[in-house]
Amino acid sequence: MELLLVSLASLLAGFVDAIVGGGGLILVPALFAIFPNTHPATLFGINKSASIWGTAIAALQYSRRVDLNWRALLPAALAGLLGSFAGAWTVTVVSPEFLRKLLPVVLLGVLAYTLARKDLGRHHMPRLSGRAEVLAASSIGLALGFYDGFFGPGTGSFFVFLFVRWLGYDFLHASASAKLLNTATNLAALVLFALKGHVWWHYALSLAVANVLGSLLGTHLALKHGAAFVRVAFIVVVSALILKTGYDAFLR
Repeated sequence: MELLLVSLASLLAGFVDAIVGGGGLILVPALFAIFPNTHPATLFGINKSASIWGTAIAALQYSRRVDLNWRALLPAALAGLLGSFAGAWTVTVVSPEFLRKLLPVVLLGVLAYTLARKDLGRHHMPRLSGRAEVLAASSIGLALGFYDGFFGPGTGSFFVFLFVRWLGYDFLHASASAKLLNTATNLAALVLFALKGHVWWHYALSLAVANVLGSLLGTHLALKHGAAFVRVAFIVVVSALILKTGYDAFLR
């Protein structure tokens, strides 16, 4: 029964994550509820062992249908990988607790800006090119990679927002690009958790399969309905993140 419940949560997480990020909002709380006495690092390791496959499959699916700027995104993915390793190391010496109260405030700002700018992310009009785009994308990868390794909630949504706001991508291209970078940051975290023995491999396969199935469905819907659909999904997911992180920070 436990395996069935967490597999269903993983399927839904893969679906949401493939569209706009935020799958951890579903799978991580489910893992904590079903395995309340398990070390948190192990639960995060289980989450990464499932989510990396769904994110990678989504990145592959998007790359077949969306024109991605690989010249900018590959260095950005490498920067995200290195940033995530650095963030994961930092969390071993510095507590991320101060971010718990700051996160819902930042997300609220992201939501307010997105709602105020009704044209934001509707059209794909990259503002940068060449070396400038490589540097900007790599800066996003490094900063959010560090954040993902250090704390994590909302990383995928932050990737989408920054690609839209800073680089001028529409929400579909931003989501596709975010999947590639998020795969790299997930890989770094998974390697660290695995080396420290914080992955239940007997659960990993079932959760990964479920996550991939959800990811395929989410990617299909995003590609079918385009940037406007992804924008609405982004608003819904960020709103849910605000409620969840706000409750954890101020009411729990």
